[in-house]
Amino acid sequence: MQIGIFAKTFQRPNLEATLDAVRSHGIDCVQFNFSCAGLPTLPEALDPDRCVQIRKAHEARGIRMAAVSGTFNLIHPNVEERRRGFWRLRTLAFACRWLGTSVITLSTGTRNATDLWSAHPENSSQGAWADLVDAMKEIVRIAQETEITAAFEPEVSNVVDTARKARRLLDEIGSTRLKVVLDGANLFRAGDLPRMREILEEAFELLGKDIILAHAKDLRRDGEAGDVPAGKGLLDYDLYLRLFQACGYDGPIVLHGLPEADVERAVAFLKDKLQVLEASGSS
Repeated sequence: MQIGIFAKTFQRPNLEATLDAVRSHGIDCVQFNFSCAGLPTLPEALDPDRCVQIRKAHEARGIRMAAVSGTFNLIHPNVEERRRGFWRLRTLAFACRWLGTSVITLSTGTRNATDLWSAHPENSSQGAWADLVDAMKEIVRIAQETEITAAFEPEVSNVVDTARKARRLLDEIGSTRLKVVLDGANLFRAGDLPRMREILEEAFELLGKDIILAHAKDLRRDGEAGDVPAGKGLLDYDLYLRLFQACGYDGPIVLHGLPEADVERAVAFLKDKLQVLEASGSS
């Protein structure tokens, strides 16, 4: 597995300086966000020449764009908000050919109208699920048209808040254009931490073959736990990484949810864990 990072972890005045900061930590893989280029995460329009410039800036530094963030609230209570999101997502999907990536990351949304990362009582309703399925069908149409892959992340504050719901969604949509971003720290609802092994093992059993991107952060509690740098919380990283290895995942593991001051320590933590894992696998 290759260590990556959210490019927006580094707050710099321009893209080039941001990517220089990424490389200064020995990282050569990012999940990109257009905020690093002075644009919204989902821009209304994208100039092909600017996208090519972004790709070349990555290539010049030997940095791979593993994915680009395309997150918006798929089940926002305001239908017009959703329509705007789909329009912008289509724009981003068409731009991927110039950016040099084929993966767009997504959340599964919340009925909370003001905060995408906060739960809402209606998230578990049949109506929310129906809206999510409709949204994913539209996203798969966009993905097929533009030859990209959409990857959603199960997380406790959104509609898909368990691995079982993620499996259900994949099965209902039934498209190879829809995959999963897995972040172990986002799987624990209130009261779940004592069941960490069971929950992680279930997630990989259900989703392992469909994981296209791994995230690495940590948690100090369960239930909308917030962001803690990898290695500074309660997540069993030995188990977490072994499960990635066991399911055959060999892609990027992307650090996020951490301040820049913690990047060096988090990179060293992951390197150490991955070296031990590799050594155990070859013995």
